[in-house]
Amino acid sequence: MFRRKISRIGRGTLEAGRAAAELARVAAATLGGAVFGYWRGKRPKREIARQLYFVGNRSLLFVLTTLGFVGMVMVYQTCLLTTQVVDGRNQVGAQWARLLVLDVGPSLTAMMLATRVGAGIAAEIGSMKVTEQIDALRMSGVTPVSYLIVPRFFACIAMSVVLTMFGMAAAWGAGGLTGYYSFHINPRIFFDLGMVKPSFAIVGMIKAVAFGAAIPIVSGFCGLRARGSSEGVGAATTAAVIGSSFAVIVLDFAISWIGMVMLGASA
Repeated sequence: MFRRKISRIGRGTLEAGRAAAELARVAAATLGGAVFGYWRGKRPKREIARQLYFVGNRSLLFVLTTLGFVGMVMVYQTCLLTTQVVDGRNQVGAQWARLLVLDVGPSLTAMMLATRVGAGIAAEIGSMKVTEQIDALRMSGVTPVSYLIVPRFFACIAMSVVLTMFGMAAAWGAGGLTGYYSFHINPRIFFDLGMVKPSFAIVGMIKAVAFGAAIPIVSGFCGLRARGSSEGVGAATTAAVIGSSFAVIVLDFAISWIGMVMLGASA
């Protein structure tokens, strides 16, 4: 019994190591394909445009609705708590803007993209893998990573930044309306950006770019590892959502810490 447990632990460790190495290879191939393809002018513009529409236009309403409701709830709860202790409603807007730019906006937008876009990327690539279309691409001399993941990589980075800005605007605006109609906060006081430093915006945009780069890499990696039939595609989709969300959380912590140390951008 003891040997079996040790054997299972060993197999799990080796599998995790192989998966990490494969993920690193996919990430390196994606970054290499993006850089060399850009400088050589080999950019599949039609595919990138299609992915921009899929990632951006199809996700815009989802992001706006989610961030808008988050802004309403956060401002309402904050105002409710501040009025119970000391009346600090005049500080809610400035603090919410700072937190939104530095962390909440990029992180929540990326989590929404991880659930929607990440699942779609994994399902599409996983379906191609189990139907042997990936093998057909290799036989035709086409690198699957450059053909499938790199266009999504470009699209996710661009649209992650754009959707983050739209999402922050929705959360900020919805929070301001909530503060005005529920707690009579003057909009001029609420929409004050005096506490938002340039370093906060820099860190927030770095997060948006990093999240947009991580989601297609992790999701494409999960899709390429799909095995079997429809069950394998479902497992790859689930793994993509979990892996992308976990990557967003880890990158959020790492970039926040680096930003705090190097730029002094701390909430």
